[in-house]
Amino acid sequence: MSALVPIAADLWTVEPRLIGGRGTDGRIRFPMPVGDAAAGFEPVPLSLTGTLWSWTIQNFEPKRPPYQGPVPFQPYMVGYVELPSEVIIAARIVDVAEPCIGMPLALRIVPFDDARSTYAFGPIS
Repeated sequence: MSALVPIAADLWTVEPRLIGGRGTDGRIRFPMPVGDAAAGFEPVPLSLTGTLWSWTIQNFEPKRPPYQGPVPFQPYMVGYVELPSEVIIAARIVDVAEPCIGMPLALRIVPFDDARSTYAFGPIS
């Protein structure tokens, strides 16, 4: 899987850890702002674990563009994951048969399509 290219540059570090941005107000945002919007933001490696805050199943293919996912479309679980004392982020949820709000999750790097990888969260092993 390490041969797969991330879906976007600078989403995670080699370890891997997601990269957020701490603004001058002290709040963390994810993903790290880019270009002119990045002014005043400091990169911050985010927690490897969090808890499921909310979730749903994406049962239909989003519009193309902007969706550039695999064909044929496969439904997937998506949710908000709260990283402790940092930020709540939207992410794919993987390897969870019975999701429950508050369940502990850990960062995973997973294939997005045949050439790219993305981040997701799954059960802590």
